[in-house]
Amino acid sequence: MFNQEQLELLTQELDSSRVKSRSKGNINLSYLEGFDLIETANKVFGYGNWSYSIKSLDYLCTEQNQNQNFVISYKAIVEVIVYDNKHMQNISRNDVGTGTGIAKTQADAHEGATKEAVTDALKRALRSFGNQFGLSLYDKSKNHNNQSQTNNSNYNQVPNNNNQHYNQRANNSNNQYNPNTQNTQQQVPYKHSQDFSQLINLGLAVIQQGENLIVVGDNVFANKDAIKAHGFRWDTNNRQWYMNLRQVA
Repeated sequence: MFNQEQLELLTQELDSSRVKSRSKGNINLSYLEGFDLIETANKVFGYGNWSYSIKSLDYLCTEQNQNQNFVISYKAIVEVIVYDNKHMQNISRNDVGTGTGIAKTQADAHEGATKEAVTDALKRALRSFGNQFGLSLYDKSKNHNNQSQTNNSNYNQVPNNNNQHYNQRANNSNNQYNPNTQNTQQQVPYKHSQDFSQLINLGLAVIQQGENLIVVGDNVFANKDAIKAHGFRWDTNNRQWYMNLRQVA
């Protein structure tokens, strides 16, 4: 089915620079991004030698969170088919994935949930082809955090005073956010970060500093609409999204 070159690619160790990380509660999860897996499939199997199709896409439920945003969930089943170079043989795999969309409007929440469910199912179907598709990430005895630790050092360590992107503190007298004060409090991952699962799935992180929550990550500006939908406000002085903990309670 697979030629020698494909077998060599499939049996290579997973490059840790491809691995991303996000927090879920008190757990750090390692994962590969959807576009990365599609690029890898094109590289390993060849353009036109593989495909995927949505076998089912089912609506699960609708709720509203504390910020009056719609929280909508979907379940998807995706089938992946891989052909040999002559298209004489093929292998098929299918798996199930779930997705949650959070937005001010039901339409946007439905869109986010369906896309996430399909991507999740595609990832799970492709993982059966080995390490290059993230199978090794399920092996808890292996360490895949070389790159992800670097990517997430912005919320695992106390930032220095030269990094104004994170300079904020809580005003202890009234628990209000004061953008004019300098950061003197340590930033730690928010223990209820699952409340912001859509932001986490976008590669962002929610951290706690004093009486406030802050959104951090490489794609903050690209995902400003989703961040705003969760009730975060923009601090123009320190150029960051924040929310007072009292809004979450």
